[in-house]
Amino acid sequence: MMDHTSDPNAARYVLDPQRTDLAREFRGCIRGPHSEELKKLLHRMRWGAFPGRYLLVMVEPGRRWALAQMPDERGQKVKVFHDVVFESLDDAEWHVFGLRWKALTGTELKLD
Repeated sequence: MMDHTSDPNAARYVLDPQRTDLAREFRGCIRGPHSEELKKLLHRMRWGAFPGRYLLVMVEPGRRWALAQMPDERGQKVKVFHDVVFESLDDAEWHVFGLRWKALTGTELKLD
């Protein structure tokens, strides 16, 4: 079995917006362990090439994180949203997961 970090297709993983089971899996265990399918999705979300990718910036070590966004062009500054701050890393990761989901599928992530 190939690890997602060495799988050449993981960064091109195509997310089916109907696969909300993967979002539920992530929500239930944000830090893992994750299924192979979810690992591929997370790899795509975190390392795949798409403009304006969202990320987190630590504001206060181990206590607060702010939402940020990668620039469209290399060499530009990361945009930090100082008004979108989290005191829980799990809440922050879940928020970014939803933003990345929308960026990849064009649809809002809605769970029952």
